[in-house]
Amino acid sequence: MSHNPIMIAFRSFVFDVVQNIITVLMLLYIVFLLPFPWQMTMKAIIVWTKILRFLSSWLLGIHIRIVGMENIPEGPVVVASKHQSAWDTAIFPLLLPGTVYVLKKELLSIPIWGWCARKVRSIAVDRAGGASALKQMLAETKARLKEGRRVIIFPEGTRVLPGQTKEYHPGIAAIYRSANVPVVPAALNSGLFWGRLSIGKKYPGTITVEFLPAIEPGMDRRDFMATLKSQIDTATEKLEAEART
Repeated sequence: MSHNPIMIAFRSFVFDVVQNIITVLMLLYIVFLLPFPWQMTMKAIIVWTKILRFLSSWLLGIHIRIVGMENIPEGPVVVASKHQSAWDTAIFPLLLPGTVYVLKKELLSIPIWGWCARKVRSIAVDRAGGASALKQMLAETKARLKEGRRVIIFPEGTRVLPGQTKEYHPGIAAIYRSANVPVVPAALNSGLFWGRLSIGKKYPGTITVEFLPAIEPGMDRRDFMATLKSQIDTATEKLEAEART
């Protein structure tokens, strides 16, 4: 796969056009699935993800390596992941079928996409909602976990460029204490290959997602937050360094 900047930009442009067409068609198809159980919508999302994964490999030379799947416990679990690019918001349902994301409430206002997010019972967070919003998020999280689903949360709350980090939102600590299930830290290096403003900035290489050993319930809040951040940041730095060599 060529690393020529012109070819990279061209391939990225072609991918973006094809991706947008496929996404629109898939969303329109999902509209017809909305009256049916949410599992049907989730299956359509997984098909969409598989198609985009194939296209990103074929057109962009972006491959995927998954490490540490053995660290995912059976049953309900929360996965707290690093967040570097839009790529991260699509991959987890493919890796862990039945997963559900914790996302910003504003995203539910996106036409059609918001309907899909609601249908698969995504957990929406109103960041301006204060204590009542936190209480609702915890209730919805526990409900999804009770269904046997895996919950995906990005504790930094937004995409963060490679080499950078942000303080974690307190919501992850509240979920850890309230849900009483293991929290699996996840590191990744997607931002090196799939830029935040990714038009023309998708580079060939291997994106690695690494699931780290689960943090079992029972830790003090402060110790939990420090452990979670340290493990994710350390593993992410290692993955970035390996990708740059």
